[in-house]
Amino acid sequence: MKPFYQLLSVPIWIRRLGWTVMLPATFVGAIAFSPPGQQLLPSATAQNSSQNRPLTIRSDVQEYNAKTQVVTARGNVQLLYPARQIQATAAQAQYFSKERRIVLSGNVYILQQGGNSIRGETVTYLIDEGRFVAQPKSGRQVESVYIINDNQLNQATAPAAPQPGTFQRSN
Repeated sequence: MKPFYQLLSVPIWIRRLGWTVMLPATFVGAIAFSPPGQQLLPSATAQNSSQNRPLTIRSDVQEYNAKTQVVTARGNVQLLYPARQIQATAAQAQYFSKERRIVLSGNVYILQQGGNSIRGETVTYLIDEGRFVAQPKSGRQVESVYIINDNQLNQATAPAAPQPGTFQRSN
């Protein structure tokens, strides 16, 4: 007898699309529908004083080192950075306010608005550059999914398809 998941003839891209939609919806739902006046997880909000854009981190435990100005969050970390349209989950996160970078580690999943995502063991986000640097778990690979809008392709800039019989050999 086949396992249940093999009985479904759903293509992998549909299953991935389901995860892409359901994970953020679950994440947002957990935040939006917490009981009024009660916070389920502790949170920290870091801001750049010149632009005042919040970075919200929720986790089981958080520490702040005033000397190094580093926030360390551990356990069920949820990160929300609306100014950059970023949502992330990880086992641990560190926000280095002096260097303006965020290091997420332990089963990291990052989702940006529009559906682009990154999955890896450690992901560093360089805030000023708007750049992610992802590292895989040993013996594995980083996975990135990019949503490409084919409707915006300019037909004039697309190279013409080769015509049959027009190939020439150059020896």
